[in-house]
Amino acid sequence: MKFPRRFASSAVRPASSLPRDTRDTLFLLAVIAWVVMMQIGQIPWWCTALTAGVLAWRTTLALRGLPLPGWAWRMGLLALTVAATWWTHRTLLGREAGVTLIVVLLALKTLELRARRDAFVVFFLAFFTLLTHFFHSQSLLTAAGILIALLGLLTALVNAHMPVGRPPLAQAARIAAGMAAMGAPIMLVLFLLFPRLSPLWGMPGQDETGRSGLSSSMRVGRFAELALDDGIALRVRFDDAPPPQGQLYFRGPVLSDFDGIEWRALRSGFPTSMALPADLSVSGPPVRYEVTMEPNRRPWLFVLEAATQVPEVPGTHARMNSDLQWITMRPMDTLVRYRAESHVNFRHGPLTPVVALQDHIELPGGYNPRTLALAQALRREHGSGPQANAALIDAVMQRLRTGGYTYTLDPGVYGQHTADEFWFDKREGFCEHIASSFVILMRAMDIPARIVTGYQGGELNAVDGYWTVRQRDAHAWAEVWLQGRGWVRVDPTSAVSPGRIGSFERLRAPEGAIAGAFRNLSPTLTTQLRAAWEAVNNRWNQWVLNYTQGQQLDLLKKLGFSSPSWTDLAYVLIGVVVGVSLLGAAWTLWERQQHDPWLRLLQRSRKRLRQLGLDSGDHLPPRELAAQVQRHFGSTEFSNRLAQWLLRLEAQRYSRHSPLTLAALQREFQQLTWPRKPLH
Repeated sequence: MKFPRRFASSAVRPASSLPRDTRDTLFLLAVIAWVVMMQIGQIPWWCTALTAGVLAWRTTLALRGLPLPGWAWRMGLLALTVAATWWTHRTLLGREAGVTLIVVLLALKTLELRARRDAFVVFFLAFFTLLTHFFHSQSLLTAAGILIALLGLLTALVNAHMPVGRPPLAQAARIAAGMAAMGAPIMLVLFLLFPRLSPLWGMPGQDETGRSGLSSSMRVGRFAELALDDGIALRVRFDDAPPPQGQLYFRGPVLSDFDGIEWRALRSGFPTSMALPADLSVSGPPVRYEVTMEPNRRPWLFVLEAATQVPEVPGTHARMNSDLQWITMRPMDTLVRYRAESHVNFRHGPLTPVVALQDHIELPGGYNPRTLALAQALRREHGSGPQANAALIDAVMQRLRTGGYTYTLDPGVYGQHTADEFWFDKREGFCEHIASSFVILMRAMDIPARIVTGYQGGELNAVDGYWTVRQRDAHAWAEVWLQGRGWVRVDPTSAVSPGRIGSFERLRAPEGAIAGAFRNLSPTLTTQLRAAWEAVNNRWNQWVLNYTQGQQLDLLKKLGFSSPSWTDLAYVLIGVVVGVSLLGAAWTLWERQQHDPWLRLLQRSRKRLRQLGLDSGDHLPPRELAAQVQRHFGSTEFSNRLAQWLLRLEAQRYSRHSPLTLAALQREFQQLTWPRKPLH
């Protein structure tokens, strides 16, 4: 492949009439554009714009045969890139800054794409950029996009090693596909047997950029944003029949500290010895299930309320805090699969009043005065003391059912007094509006209460039998403390919208025109296609992304190892590598024997002639060899037949009108009567 400074023509011509250099350059630029396009969601906007501009500029130069820009232009763009990267990331090191720089440098390198050496640098920069895609996503869709880019780069690389003539790109693509196919078995063996040692197989996040899902705090309005996110949070497969729909609560952070605007995890002023105990007790049969959780960059495990056994998480340990939330030793930066066991019938928390419950009735001063007045009125109506607390909770839930309250994604912007606005003015909100207002009212009545966040519900994928829990299933509910019962779950949203809890009726964002058209055309088609695609993605997650160290050792057990270890895994890997190498060597020898049967037939004739005393070397064509035969052996029947055969052999190779086939010439060669002794 050549990349000259100038092209002969300065006009844009059809692709079929473009010079090979121009065609190859445009193809390589198209592949680079595809590689960079996959990074658009992960790089800064200016990086996307600059890269697109550089590639468009380079395309124009190639089509019009204009000279490439000088070093001043390239150095100026490089300085601009470095400055913009520093301004965006405040560093030139690290993952995010490194990806930004490598993408722009890949584009800038095309501005000095003159010779094959420059092309090879671009190839390897592009291959490295491909690897960076896995920093952000390892999904099936990402893998498919990378496979397309890989085949494109291999095609360009093969084409660069075909400098003669104008070989079609389809021919280079076939060779590249063959190379990829030959490398696939080796890739499969390495995937199955190469030890999975962190951080080689894990790509931990360096920061919280781009994190989605639940947070360790809750501001009114946050969950409504999550309701617009259709991304998958986790998948659940139950060993037996799942619990009733209204009991599918996957517990996450518990929020007890309220500053009037935001709810956070409790930071108690009481000493550790006086902290609230979990005091978890369960009853009834357990529910056993397996969870495949998407990366959330938080040290949280989501399990059904409530789990008594430690979830089996590969590569880390988990513990349960006093709020019944399961915490891991490290953030969940990669897809993780774990087994858990829960009891939907449970009780937790102290049964008698303790001092630490004071944390759960505190409210900041100066907020929600009308809610405080409502609390006093309810207390006067239903009485004071712990014995009236259950009746007060029922009264508030009845108010939610009959007071004209509405469950909506768009209740408008709430001001300083969020509970007052919900109870008296707007009377509408999403789950966090309802839960927050409910807990504030409970505390105003001196009933200990707190907010629990997590996921509620999900949907069964009929294709693979997994329950899919999405980000839009994020939910906030309340827990109140009752004497003699401990912490009791109360979901005020169920009073406003029973369908949200009982039958999984979700509020959905307005559909676009295209999605609406598909839904109107076939109401079930979109759902069926999405279920099928998510089942395929789930298989990718289970078989590929979640292929763990334990599964590698299980594979060795299936191969006959009773107690496999990493040493056994290394032995098997070495054995496979040696075996594949021997097979490759044998195949190479066989392929040499199969290489060009016409040349092999000519070599057989030369070998027989050497035995008769005529050593012509390996460079003479058949016509010259025939002349040597007649000079050496004279005009005999044997020499004449052999000379005529050599001439027909040459015609079969180079004449367009030769009626002979190679098989016929092979039969003639076998029918020749060769002298037994050398002739002089």
